[in-house]
Amino acid sequence: MTRPQKIRVGVSYITACSLVGAMFAATACSDDPPGAVGQAQSATSGDGTSVPISQLPFIENTTIKGVLGELLAKPTALGETTALHVRLPPPQNPELAGSLVRIVGPADSPQILISSDALARLGVIARSPGKDFFTAFATLAPEQLDTLKRNEDEIASGVFGRVTNESVVFEGRSAVGRTINPTIDPSIFKPGGGPVPINACPFVPVSTLQNWGQSLFLRDPAIVQDPTRTWDPCTGAGTRGGVWTFAHLVREMANGSLKTPEAFVLDWLSLWLNSYTVNGDLVPARPTMFAQVIQPWATASGVTATLVTDPSGFRHVTLSAPLNLDIAPFRLDAIVNRADLGANGGTGGYSAGVTSRPKNPGELRFIFNVVQPVPWGGGTEASCGRKHFTTIFEYGVPGEGCAAAVSWAKKWTSLQAFPGFTAAYKAQLQAMTESVVLHGAAPTKGNKNAINQVRTNEIELTRPWELREFTLSDEKPTLGTDTPSDGELRTHTVAQTPNDTAFPPIPGNPTVNSFVISTVLPGVVSPVVIPTKCDANYTVPYLFSGMPFRGGNALVGPGHWNTSSVTSGSPPFNVCARHQFSLNTCGGCHQDDSGTNGLGGSTSFTHIDPLTPIPVKLSNFLTGGGPGLTFPVPDPQLGTPAWPFADLQRRLQVLYDLSHCPSCSVVFHIDPQILVKMQDLGPIPIDPGVINPFPFKVGPITDLNVVQQVLALRAEFASGTTEEPADFIRRTDTFSE
Repeated sequence: MTRPQKIRVGVSYITACSLVGAMFAATACSDDPPGAVGQAQSATSGDGTSVPISQLPFIENTTIKGVLGELLAKPTALGETTALHVRLPPPQNPELAGSLVRIVGPADSPQILISSDALARLGVIARSPGKDFFTAFATLAPEQLDTLKRNEDEIASGVFGRVTNESVVFEGRSAVGRTINPTIDPSIFKPGGGPVPINACPFVPVSTLQNWGQSLFLRDPAIVQDPTRTWDPCTGAGTRGGVWTFAHLVREMANGSLKTPEAFVLDWLSLWLNSYTVNGDLVPARPTMFAQVIQPWATASGVTATLVTDPSGFRHVTLSAPLNLDIAPFRLDAIVNRADLGANGGTGGYSAGVTSRPKNPGELRFIFNVVQPVPWGGGTEASCGRKHFTTIFEYGVPGEGCAAAVSWAKKWTSLQAFPGFTAAYKAQLQAMTESVVLHGAAPTKGNKNAINQVRTNEIELTRPWELREFTLSDEKPTLGTDTPSDGELRTHTVAQTPNDTAFPPIPGNPTVNSFVISTVLPGVVSPVVIPTKCDANYTVPYLFSGMPFRGGNALVGPGHWNTSSVTSGSPPFNVCARHQFSLNTCGGCHQDDSGTNGLGGSTSFTHIDPLTPIPVKLSNFLTGGGPGLTFPVPDPQLGTPAWPFADLQRRLQVLYDLSHCPSCSVVFHIDPQILVKMQDLGPIPIDPGVINPFPFKVGPITDLNVVQQVLALRAEFASGTTEEPADFIRRTDTFSE
């Protein structure tokens, strides 16, 4: 079958050539034809390994429909006005393939989905959008679609830059195709009007260095060297204690710890001086932290620092006076918007790969480079002493639910509407960052601070590269708890990564292989086509097979995880499981699986290169090699396939989907006791996920009379509402980066 010719839309394009910073000047004003998803600029590569997005296959949007909405002829028993149709992946349990009911989502608030075909036969909806669609119910005001239409018109006007009607299709992190989204027509959202798209942007801004730099990954000198908000320990330029400095963030984080900010940060750095154990993983000391960071900082502060070793071998630092926090050797390299992380869902529920968890606004990140300037605060870029040592402050943006996520995303896209890094732009960005980092922003978290975790990545203290993680929480792996708590930064396990000392990544540890087969493989989302359809939902647990499993640190080298169950002749599900597992570990994400290995023009071990001058260089995993490009990375265990990445393109699309193209709906929570009652009707149509053993008999519902009884039970077990996006039934993400 010949695909239809791609249609270019005739809208007004704005190419803002009054761009900011040298990084934009040469590339942002090309005259690419409208419709291209990005300008094919080799901004960070230039080595020929990147592939234009235009070479990705075209996928008809009819085969990848997201959420379709339909206004019901009459409300449900709960008063819900809208049917939300979603295409569910095939169930892991083949017995459920013909079930007319599927139960998904978290165990404490399951969602009941009914086959759209069954509902059409029962007369609940006018017609089914397709046999693989299932329907949830919500209340969606028709005005929501009017808002979507206005948002669509705003994007099409060019206020955020040139636009395209073509978007990239991503499976997990991989760019697998291109499609054209349908336009939103509020006039047909009416009883009997049938299903209509309600949450996809028909127009999106073309991916450019400018919109990456203004709304996703802010690294221009106008921001990271802003004279009123940052201070540069290398040159002395800026304002000490400014709102984007390491000093300001630490002061807000230490508030409530019963420690001075100076003592707070010294105690944190001193954690490297001695070995410690996290979840059974011995993390060896890196005592050169004293000579590389603490002592030079003390000297610059006019303070005498002494490394003392007591009779038991424990090391600690004594100072003649506190460190000068305002001249901390942490230089701002980037402010990063991770609104894309707000859709992440846990796996403590039903149906691997599907969740009904609400969105949150995601994360706000500050990336610092550790430096050792000579002279301190009075030199030049050449005397900066940049180190292979990055520190990332990763804040959870306060808020929960649709309105909070949309509001935060809109603030970022509105930054894109500024003609550059103007005074108004910086004032708005400052208001945004302060709303997150100030003490009191997160009343239920440690020190009432919104920090999720502090991560470090370095090879400066000793070899090999090491990643560590710290939180304001009390983590108790044996109990499976991680409780927010006031006090100092504490050591923490690293996300999605096993103990790489106890379970070596190469040649393929049997315990890791068992985990991939028993946990990751069942979480692979059907169908799988390598490399165009590969995604999985799982969590690396504290314990596996009765042993401590998740690591207390991560060493980069070797930079991927082999599994003995995967060979060149393995089934696609196994290949996908290994890839997803390895990519989401710290080592895989920072080396082989992401191509962040220093080869082919990419960065090494860090997704920003801290040794490059500002604006720092980004990895090809992030950029694809530049706007309009993908970066194919050969599978590090098998050699093929090549997994195509363009993560900033993905993040840009997610940002506008959140800011301009969601529909907020009112959704009922369902009490999990409904499952007890459903036993009277027969087996329960659930993929239990990680709940093992599952207390109910599992099986399909195939009788329309039983479907009607299930609909009645929904009303009986409804337990309160929340406002959530229309795509609250969606595939889960497992991103750890």
